[in-house]
Amino acid sequence: MAQPTFFRKFTSLTLAEIAMSTKSDLADAACADQMVTGLASLDEAGPGHLAFFDNVRYVDQLAKTRAGAVLVNERHAASVPPHVSVLRAKKPFAAFVRLHRELQQDALRPQSGFALTGIAVSAVIHATARLEDDVTVDPLAVIGPDVEIGSGSVIGSGAVIAAGVKIGRDCNVGAGSTIQFALIGNNVLIHPGCRIGQDGFGFIYGAEGHLKVPQAGRVLIQNNVEIGAGTSIDRGSLRDTIVGEGTKIDNQVQIGHNVTIGRHCLIAAKCGLAGSLTLGDNVVLGAMVGLNNHITIGDGAQVTAMSGVKDSIPARGRWGGFFAKPTKQWFREILAVEKLGRDSAPGADAGSQDATDEGRQ
Repeated sequence: MAQPTFFRKFTSLTLAEIAMSTKSDLADAACADQMVTGLASLDEAGPGHLAFFDNVRYVDQLAKTRAGAVLVNERHAASVPPHVSVLRAKKPFAAFVRLHRELQQDALRPQSGFALTGIAVSAVIHATARLEDDVTVDPLAVIGPDVEIGSGSVIGSGAVIAAGVKIGRDCNVGAGSTIQFALIGNNVLIHPGCRIGQDGFGFIYGAEGHLKVPQAGRVLIQNNVEIGAGTSIDRGSLRDTIVGEGTKIDNQVQIGHNVTIGRHCLIAAKCGLAGSLTLGDNVVLGAMVGLNNHITIGDGAQVTAMSGVKDSIPARGRWGGFFAKPTKQWFREILAVEKLGRDSAPGADAGSQDATDEGRQ
């Protein structure tokens, strides 16, 4: 199980208190005073831990768990071993996460890497920059002219905030990140090593050299966005690159110039979004999806991991493959190709002929 080396120690609770906090139902009232001293997964939990079961793939772990208590839905409650106390919840994992968030809020967003409050002596802050009260700036961060940063924000060590950038309240800029030509809303989490606002990749191809297209736009990041470590977001050329409210972006994602991303999208690791494409609201991209430029992915669409998308996808479409197509069509084609491979394999005809001869006999 994870040790609380870097985060606040778990506060012990009774099962009655946990049931109240998670809005779950304690199956045996006699267990109300049982103490829970930590949270753990089924396979690593001990008698003092609360675990959860929300996926039938882990039914073997449930049968073998040493947890003191488990959050589980009604239909699986009977599968819990008799030595484990049962807390029934409609959505066990969600209930578990709500409790975890409540007890270890310090794990939800990065803090100062040096346990600082205020401005480190070695930080470099231009005289025209405007920082509200309660901004933390770690050592060796650089904040340029006319930058504005809202209260409650934390700027990590070695981060560079270039001239004119605006960062809202309760934001985090991870260590070593660089931000330029950008306007950033409130409660935005930017993890270490991000690159935001650099040139988009725009050239006119020529046999004797490539003519660079000026990248004169900005990056606009709306409220409650999270951007994973090592992600790059290019600024626009003639229009802005936009990341919509509530969108969550994983590590090492590349977002090209002029891209518009809607609200509450989920973009997994190592996706590549080519320039001037548009994502609607609530779009989900699996890991390592590549999107062609100048296409539109409609509201609520989902794309399977490692797909290559060259055409626009309608709203609520479910696409996958290379090149991507509706998943039902993709699966049918995979099955057809597999069947073709089996039918054309060496010995396939002989086997069929032998079976036919046996049938005649």
